Amino acid sequence: MSKIYNFSAGPAMLHSSVLEAVSKASKDYNDHGQSLMEMSHRSKPVVEMVAETESLTRQLLNISDNYHVLFLQGGASLQFSMIPMNLLDTNMIADYADTGAWSAKAIKEAQLYGKVNIVCSSKESIYNHIPKQLTQDENARYLHITSNNTIFGTQWHDFPKPFNTNAYLIADMSSDIFSRRIDVSKFGLIYAGAQKNIGPAGVTLLIIRDDILDKIDRKIPTMMNYRTHIEKNSMFNTPPVMAIYAVNRSLVWLKNIGGVDFIENKNKLKADKLYKEIERNSLFVSPIAKEDRSIMNVPFIFSNESEEEDFLSFCNDRGLRTLKGHRSVGGFRASIYNAMPEAGVDALIQAMKDYESR
Repeated sequence: MSKIYNFSAGPAMLHSSVLEAVSKASKDYNDHGQSLMEMSHRSKPVVEMVAETESLTRQLLNISDNYHVLFLQGGASLQFSMIPMNLLDTNMIADYADTGAWSAKAIKEAQLYGKVNIVCSSKESIYNHIPKQLTQDENARYLHITSNNTIFGTQWHDFPKPFNTNAYLIADMSSDIFSRRIDVSKFGLIYAGAQKNIGPAGVTLLIIRDDILDKIDRKIPTMMNYRTHIEKNSMFNTPPVMAIYAVNRSLVWLKNIGGVDFIENKNKLKADKLYKEIERNSLFVSPIAKEDRSIMNVPFIFSNESEEEDFLSFCNDRGLRTLKGHRSVGGFRASIYNAMPEAGVDALIQAMKDYESR
């Protein structure tokens, strides 16, 4: 059988070194004679591993001491509620950019806790671009964006600034965290489900600036309160230890190959190659505005009506898996996160050429 390349939008590929480390730790973690899954989260080896994962996160993203790094559960979807619950009173306004399915879900949850001003929306064009004109509210508490739209394949390449000088930027970076250089100091809060770019499902990374907390009057349930998790170093209750360890190994791998600077250049190279083939190939087109194309998720469709299942079967036989586009848009989607090697993109490009010739 040919080598398998998993183009899934999530759960996505992990580097082989991560899989090997997790496999070993599931039987005997660092020669402690126990599986990491059996070890207490209060034990010294686990506490040290979580602390190291936080340290790696800070190093790779250059995070200053006035930010907390948390490892939470519930996925990015739970953050759609936790963010306004912790940061937005019922009489406060928050700005939200509507650029895809996940931002729309975030808007729905925020409306339960405060007033939401939708600064822009590309919904009518099936989210095929990032709107450039934002109608912000001068009294908004924060501006929320989804930095990369996994389903529709758009990405903010230039982050917007809140109009209100006292406001701050919040970003759901689930599908592009650690894939490119970012200036964390420009954000009040960044959150990311791990299962797309840095680990398996089960853990959510949160980076939050301390001074944005404790500004509301609402009573917050203990588990939904950010302070709870800050005070207990992400261990108020049993954390997803194995998922955090996978993130740890992913960040070690990333650091060893040259960090975020290196991987950004590699990711741009992979995406550029694939977009060039889509433009060259007579069978395929990209439905996304060129200036807003994602370097993580690359959707493409047939230029004329053709049988999608036939192409998917053609690719599947070559070990190119999970290329079917999201059910809401159809077509195809290649997710080429950090762990996707250039060889995987090359194999897809060759399949597209061979299918065209056939």
